[in-house]
Amino acid sequence: MWDTNPQQFWLRGERPEHAVAYDEQLGFWNVYGHPEATEVLGDWARFSSDTSRLLPAVDQSLNDGNIIQLDPPEHRELRRLVSHAFTPKVVADLETRITELTHELLDGVTADDFELVRDLAYPLPVIVIAELLGVPGSDRHLFKAWVDKLFESTNQFSLKDDAAKQREDILDSVESFRPMLDYLGEHAAQCRRSPRPGLLNDLVQAEVDGERLTDAQVVNFAAVLLVAGHITTTMLLGNTVLALDAYPDQLAMVRRDRALVPAAIEESLRFLTPFAAVARATSKPETLGGLEIPADQMLLLWVGAANRDPRRFANPDVLDVTRDPNPHLGFGRGIHFCLGAPLARLEGRLALNVLLDRFPRLRTDPDRRPTFMPSPNLTGVQSLHLLTD
Repeated sequence: MWDTNPQQFWLRGERPEHAVAYDEQLGFWNVYGHPEATEVLGDWARFSSDTSRLLPAVDQSLNDGNIIQLDPPEHRELRRLVSHAFTPKVVADLETRITELTHELLDGVTADDFELVRDLAYPLPVIVIAELLGVPGSDRHLFKAWVDKLFESTNQFSLKDDAAKQREDILDSVESFRPMLDYLGEHAAQCRRSPRPGLLNDLVQAEVDGERLTDAQVVNFAAVLLVAGHITTTMLLGNTVLALDAYPDQLAMVRRDRALVPAAIEESLRFLTPFAAVARATSKPETLGGLEIPADQMLLLWVGAANRDPRRFANPDVLDVTRDPNPHLGFGRGIHFCLGAPLARLEGRLALNVLLDRFPRLRTDPDRRPTFMPSPNLTGVQSLHLLTD
């Protein structure tokens, strides 16, 4: 139906032969099943987030403060430092600002050239997370260039490559990220000289066990917040509009009953899961899906495929905004459940409601097909042209 990444076979209604399978070519274990992925995500003691230890050492400072790569107790301590910014009350208090921003951005849209990602889905969440961090939202063109570069690769990393090739691939990825780290480092230095509102300042001032975070910890943590804080919502908004357009009956239901908007957001996360893959590593031999997996093995959890597992979801290849329950893994599970999930859900709900209010005949442009993020690990529209009249 769409020109999605060919490696994402589940989007074509295809099923994996096995829920867990070893990839001889790439050297890691693919996990496609929902029960199996849930088991892995929910047990950090057996399946560690510190996958960097299986890769050639490049620059250890890049992992300092990278909450995605941490296990408890370090993960718990760092997450606690910023969790106050994502409490239900704090997030709810952003409703007015998000609604205002959505209207402001849509005020600039012209009927003959409305591209959803460029005009709303990207700028809205990046402005919000930049304001939370305390960096200028006006720099969002910089963030987009850096993130696009980070996720532009269509190739999967292989553990079967020699160490030199693996190191080269890692360094290429690091270099694409370096400008953002330098940018955040400069702002962190300004916070040290002159405190100002925002999460970046909170990290600069924070202490763990009586010690301030290092510059690397501050910058790496802030980079994760900045990237994850907008790219998920960007993809979520685009995916939701695209999916509803493809299922006119579901769109009509949502238009008639706006109470279904939150459920439509959840179903979009299942149907077109933005972060389609996450990695874990075994610390000791484990059994998963009936297979014996040795210690120090990489597991790639294809949560996009797990969210279409017929063992867990009836009619998994159909968008159903009334699906209940809907235990999708779009925001993860366990201790690494997405910190910004309440914010992403709020942004998605508010933006979708405003779009439906302002554009009663909103639909995709049949003459301009949507494009998708090139990385096989992401499922998200990169451009989506819309018609409004």
